[in-house]
Amino acid sequence: MLPACCASYQLNLRGCCHEVFLTPETRFPKADVVIGGPPCQPFSVIGHQRGLRDSRDGFPAFISAIEQVDPQVWLFENVRGLSYRNKGYRDEILGALRALGYKVEPHLINAVHYGVPQNRERFIVVGHRGHFEFPPQVPYVVPAGAALGALARSVPPDSRFLTPSMDAYVARYEKASHCVRPRDLRMNEPARTLTCRNLAGATSDMHRIRLPDGRRRRLSVREAARLQSFPDWFAFSGSETDAFNQIGNAVPPLLAYHLAMAVRRYLESDFRLAASDLSAAPLAQQQLLAEH
Repeated sequence: MLPACCASYQLNLRGCCHEVFLTPETRFPKADVVIGGPPCQPFSVIGHQRGLRDSRDGFPAFISAIEQVDPQVWLFENVRGLSYRNKGYRDEILGALRALGYKVEPHLINAVHYGVPQNRERFIVVGHRGHFEFPPQVPYVVPAGAALGALARSVPPDSRFLTPSMDAYVARYEKASHCVRPRDLRMNEPARTLTCRNLAGATSDMHRIRLPDGRRRRLSVREAARLQSFPDWFAFSGSETDAFNQIGNAVPPLLAYHLAMAVRRYLESDFRLAASDLSAAPLAQQQLLAEH
């Protein structure tokens, strides 16, 4: 999947994307901003829970990058479970980042509050040395039907319908899980969280659209991309599974935009101070920053 991600980046965006396996020994260039989404397997309920000592953990590389680069501001995104499922692991990460001289602010954010037609809670943590303001929520909610438009009523030639055996399997799953409302996509509400599994896999939890004639079909790549707030001009490289994995793993572009604008406002504000400036600031100014 990684080569396909890089190819999609090169195809659609400016700059250059490199596929690199990062470790704490990786050397990083200087930058004012560092943004990441480190893998989070070590806090998994079924994992060994060895925290920052886990070889699968991407946070040691992220922490090393912050220590080396010493950016003005940094940000990372992770699944919501990191905020509550293993508080010891979370506190270990945040403590290591605070020890580098940053004010660390964690927030649980739902992408639906930023124009994304999907309920998608994510744990966002920002580190800075001044006063950072998270982006304000937009005053509206976008339902799935508004995002999909005519696509939701179409039947493309390559549509993949649920078979009778799959319908029966879904019915058994919903009965066993005491599902009050079927999991079909509702056009007057935001979608459920999109994941690699419920997009690419034929599972009981898959995203699907019920057509007026009663048939149910799986989402297309473009429909999934719209629910993740990708513009229609964004093209995904690789196979269909590659595309679904890229969509399911992505930070919704609209949420990313709002976070990026908050970072930009911080960099342009009077509350931004370099580490050397902070240590030398007058006591009254340091007190003002601490209060914020």
